[in-house]
Amino acid sequence: AARSRSRPPPRRAARSRRRPKGKVACGAGPGAMPGRGALCLGLLLPVLLGCGSAQPGGCPALCECSEPARTVKCVNRNLTAVPPDLPPYVRSLFITGNPLTDLPAGAFPAQRLPDLASLNLSGNHLRTVEAGSLALPALRQLDLSGNALVSFSPQAFGEGGSPLEELVLRGALRDHGVLLSLAALLQSGALRNLSRLELADNGLLLLPAGMFTALPALRQLDLSNNSLVGLRNVSFQGLGQLQSLNLSDNSLGVLWNSTLAQFRSLPALRHIVLHHNSWVCDCAIEDLVAWLKESDQVEGKEALTCASPDKMLGKALLKINGSDLNCSVPIDLPSQLQTSYVFLGIVLALIGAIFLLVLYLNRKGIKKWMHNIRDACRDHMEGYHYRYEINADPRLTNLSSNSDV
Repeated sequence: AARSRSRPPPRRAARSRRRPKGKVACGAGPGAMPGRGALCLGLLLPVLLGCGSAQPGGCPALCECSEPARTVKCVNRNLTAVPPDLPPYVRSLFITGNPLTDLPAGAFPAQRLPDLASLNLSGNHLRTVEAGSLALPALRQLDLSGNALVSFSPQAFGEGGSPLEELVLRGALRDHGVLLSLAALLQSGALRNLSRLELADNGLLLLPAGMFTALPALRQLDLSNNSLVGLRNVSFQGLGQLQSLNLSDNSLGVLWNSTLAQFRSLPALRHIVLHHNSWVCDCAIEDLVAWLKESDQVEGKEALTCASPDKMLGKALLKINGSDLNCSVPIDLPSQLQTSYVFLGIVLALIGAIFLLVLYLNRKGIKKWMHNIRDACRDHMEGYHYRYEINADPRLTNLSSNSDV
């Protein structure tokens, strides 16, 4: 028994308790030293943080970046310029709510941002968009809403065109010069892939002629909440893919037959919104009423009502008949004749005033001309009088017959 108590433990058990030299056991497992867990966590935390921040290209100081989502957000960061160190992996970029006023050429370098497809610049203070500032090879969506644009270069997307598919300019075209620049850009064919165009909330009165003729891929056109008074100069020809047209909340009084014919010729157009317009229910609205009754393109056409004259106020357009309009009697003919007479009187008075002015300015020449005419007439009359005296006196007659003597 004494020998069995003094016998040393098996060699295998002794080996299992040995720790390799130079290794520290972390955690709460067997062999872990007390307090070693906190020590290991303190050593590993800087390493983990360093690995997490090692993104390609880094992240701008005032922005939030997500490499897995390929998204960068610089929202309400008081930026006055586009950050120059945007990571090259970005596909969706949000720079909103900043005092950003200018987009110079090369603001988004195409070589550094080859995959940038969605760009949101809404709610800034942008005034100028210079040539080449948006020349990105993968750009598909652009939002410039809520900016007070003053200058928009027709070459903003570069010389070779852009793959842009969606352009949102809600509340960004308050200046008429910017509207003309945008029309020149659209007519140039640089955005032939554009499928969605939003021009709402801009207070537009009239649209430049032929503004949409070079947009064959356009599917959605939003012109709502403007002040459009007519569409006579707007051509929808060539928009064979157009599916949705929003004209609500404008000042349209009538749609003429030429515009309605264009709507009929667009095979894909199935959603036209005409709510909240100032429809004038007189004889000129007959074509519109007839089209509404036969067409299935207008959404909620039952709710369209007359805004004037007073006797037709609130009457549904679909319930208007020819007897309501009384177009057989030219009610406005006397007023039209009166206007024509007034205009004719003004024209005649103007012609008379010009004639008197010409006479006054040439009074000396006219006086001399009158004197010359008087002298010529006097000489002519004296010649006639002399011949008359010769013919009346027989002595002078005999003298003239014997003049050869």
